[in-house]
Amino acid sequence: MSQNDRNTPLNTDTTKIILDSISDGVFTIDYNWKITSFNRAAEEITGICRQDAIGCHCWDVFRSNMCEQGCALKKTMDQGKPFVSSSAYIINTQQKKIPITASTSLLIDKNGEVLGGVETFRDHSVVEALRKELTGGVRVGDMVSNSSAMKNIFNILPQIAESDSSVLIEGETGTGKELMARAIHNTSHRKDCPFVAINCGALPDTLLESELFGYKKGAFTHAVKDKPGHFALADNGTIFLDEIADTSPAFQVRLLRVLQEREYTPLGGIAKEQSNVRIIAATNKNLTTMVENKEFRQDLYYRINVIKISLPPLRHRMEDIPYLVDQFISRLNLRRNKMIQGLSPEVLAAFMAHDFPGNIRELENIIEHAFVLCAKEFITMAHLPPSLAAKSGPGAGENKNPVAAAQTKMITDALKRNNNNRNAAARDLGIHKSTLFRRIKKLGIQL
Repeated sequence: MSQNDRNTPLNTDTTKIILDSISDGVFTIDYNWKITSFNRAAEEITGICRQDAIGCHCWDVFRSNMCEQGCALKKTMDQGKPFVSSSAYIINTQQKKIPITASTSLLIDKNGEVLGGVETFRDHSVVEALRKELTGGVRVGDMVSNSSAMKNIFNILPQIAESDSSVLIEGETGTGKELMARAIHNTSHRKDCPFVAINCGALPDTLLESELFGYKKGAFTHAVKDKPGHFALADNGTIFLDEIADTSPAFQVRLLRVLQEREYTPLGGIAKEQSNVRIIAATNKNLTTMVENKEFRQDLYYRINVIKISLPPLRHRMEDIPYLVDQFISRLNLRRNKMIQGLSPEVLAAFMAHDFPGNIRELENIIEHAFVLCAKEFITMAHLPPSLAAKSGPGAGENKNPVAAAQTKMITDALKRNNNNRNAAARDLGIHKSTLFRRIKKLGIQL
């Protein structure tokens, strides 16, 4: 190669080859926010080919949480200097959230004229997966947990899903019974068929029957045409009967017949219709006690209670709060176009001191309340609902290590559940007894 060749500026084809050779995604935009170039790594990360991306607005391609607020590229275009965003994600063509870091700068030609902006972004999915693995959290569907009780449930979930047996899910209000039912359905061979949920306690008997079994034209006033019920809509899939303990004895007889004979008759109908659905029922009450008190039919109880899953309340799995908070913040960042990164130590300590009678649903509502008020990166005590902030008291959480507070509560709760038997508490927590003894001593827990 001659000296002249070495001094020749890189042509467009050479630049394209170089950009396509790097592992980071790179794209450029003009002043109308339309994409003017898109390298191969950007195609692989987003799932969108170069031809479809070029000429589109960048927010239509990336659908990132920073597109409408906190956009690093917009800051670069407005202020003329580079920026880095370390807490961002995009949504690819498979609707999967991809965590990224993004670096932006102005796109300037050889004459010093600004042509637009350039952004380089890196896929951190592997790093994020490794981080979750190292911290011990297990994710199944929309559920995430690091508690031994939930991990035991997750371990047997594939076998439960593989079976077609009826499932009874017990747990307090807000523990995630419907999420568990959906996880079973989505892991089963019925996952490509409908999942239909109905709250049995919210409807009177006649309306509940028509909703579940459907009705024929002329069955009652205003029934001007046939209407299929939930059992027909869920054919070959799963039907979720929430709050089944609130049904009347008369309805329980009708439901028992469906479970026994796998067929039902729509209201006002004559011919029986076949039912091929899996039944998953749920309740926040103790059905065993209700059966003993003759408040729930024993024969129906045994039909739905082939497999029982008991979901622990949040106060028995406080170690899951950081994982749940992270999940809710990520979801709300996408929905509200914000970039909140987490909780202040004081808020986390306040959460660890709260019993959460409303369980996971209460925690989610608190985070959503905070999102309305928080305009910064971290949620503080000022953003919490007044009732929780008042209960925490002035300076709640100050000078406390939230991790130590969480470990202390987790250990003391396990000891209480096991009558201060440290060996049993260690098994409950899924750790070795010597590890438990060390933590008790380190945290200064009085037995």
